[in-house]
Amino acid sequence: MPEGRAAIVDIHQDEVLTGEAVALDVQPLGYFMRALGVVIDMAVGVAVLLLFGWAMGWLTLAGAVDPAVVPILTIIVIVLVTVVIPTVVETTTRGRSLGRLAVGGRIVRSDGGAAGFRHAFIRAFVGVLELWMTLGAVAAIVGAFTPRSQRLGDLVAGTYSERTRTPRLPETALEVPPALKHWAAIADVARLPERLSRRLAQFARSAPNMEPSARARVAASLAREAAEHVSPVPSVDPETFLIAVVAVRRERELRALRLETRRADALAAPVSGPPRGFPAR
Repeated sequence: MPEGRAAIVDIHQDEVLTGEAVALDVQPLGYFMRALGVVIDMAVGVAVLLLFGWAMGWLTLAGAVDPAVVPILTIIVIVLVTVVIPTVVETTTRGRSLGRLAVGGRIVRSDGGAAGFRHAFIRAFVGVLELWMTLGAVAAIVGAFTPRSQRLGDLVAGTYSERTRTPRLPETALEVPPALKHWAAIADVARLPERLSRRLAQFARSAPNMEPSARARVAASLAREAAEHVSPVPSVDPETFLIAVVAVRRERELRALRLETRRADALAAPVSGPPRGFPAR
């Protein structure tokens, strides 16, 4: 790159730019799945509060607990359920909870890194207002108007819920046609719209079984749509072009998925000693 010029990188909404300037294709958890996870977590908290209320009532009737102490114990238990326990669980499990385990999500920083104690505490503290005091109404409204379904606590803490259960890639992979090997190495193939990507993959699988005239007509139509996301467009027939686009996108998405997996494994691995190249103190 010439000195003094900056490269412009197009980062999509569902991509995260790491410290090494690598864009990872990570998908945030959907709005309704995240809402389900919150409902599960809150249901567990309500169950704990109900169990405590039943226990306090029984102990008070039995004379084991002074009725004057019950309000103090109630406040302590409420703080434990709404702030302390969520903070401890989220910190020790690296962004997970019972509800997020059920729906396949975890809390991460906005840059894709692992969330820590500070992020968990801020989320839990703000959650007292947006989840418990308003029965989730504030979180539902804010999450509906944020790109990654972030609630108010996420916006304050700088976090979002990442999807951990990614769909498996197809077992059979198309290869770039030999005539376009050089083109594939230099081509700028942007991320395709989800609907167009599915149509291209479906055509690539079913093309050999299609009637020739219909096959050529569909290939030409899809090639015109895909050409808007590709630069430069090679001078080949539409079907060859589509197969190359599908193969290039799959290869790059697989590479990004492997990078994301290695990043997650590195974050989860315990630190056994000082970084290499630095003396221990």
